[in-house]
This record gives sequence, structure tokens and C-alpha cells, in this order.
Amino acid sequence: MTDSSSDQQWLSIPDLVQLLGVSQSRVRQLIDDKQLLAIRRGGGPLQVPAQFIKDGAPLPELRGTLIVLGDDGFTDEQAMDWLIEVDSSLGVPPIVALLAGRKAEVRRVAQALA
Repeated sequence: MTDSSSDQQWLSIPDLVQLLGVSQSRVRQLIDDKQLLAIRRGGGPLQVPAQFIKDGAPLPELRGTLIVLGDDGFTDEQAMDWLIEVDSSLGVPPIVALLAGRKAEVRRVAQALA
């Protein structure tokens, strides 16, 4: 992970269980269904950036973006790096652009990465 990842607030699976008010198996299903992206930082437990949660639920725009990145051949770690690092085309990290409602623009940039 790059420097920006250390600036992130990261949530563990137990944190997500509490925050989302769902079971651990439901959290894992959200990850499997690409509604959330989780990685192991430094060999530790799976973690999700807090920015991926909005209004007590996974950011709806995230899933389609993760599918595009997966179709582009990105690993989960590469997708995470791309989402949380500043993208020169967007001028901000893609997750910030998604939170600002710029879904179409983010997905266009993601598709161009293929």
C-alpha cells in the first residue's frame, strides 16, 4: 500500500458488523458480491476503508466500479490502490469522486485503464 492508505480510516469485519448492523456472514457476503472491497493490510485481518460506507450502508456506486476494475484485470489490492490514490484524470481519489456523485466519470476513467 502507498502512503495514502495510512491516512485512511480502516474498518475490520467486526467494525462493519457493528456499523452496518448485520451479521459477520452478511459482511463477508457483501465483500464476495463486490458491494465492498476488503484487503489484508500488512498481512493482518481483512479491512475496508471507512469511506466505502455512506449513510450506514455500502456506497451503492462502489459495486459497479469494482466490477469494471475486475473486468480490467485488477486484483483487489490494485483496485484498492486505484480507488484511494489521487487519479490525475479526476484530480481526486476515485472514491472521493464517487462520494461526490461522479459515478459515470469514475467508471469512464476505470474503463480506460484496461
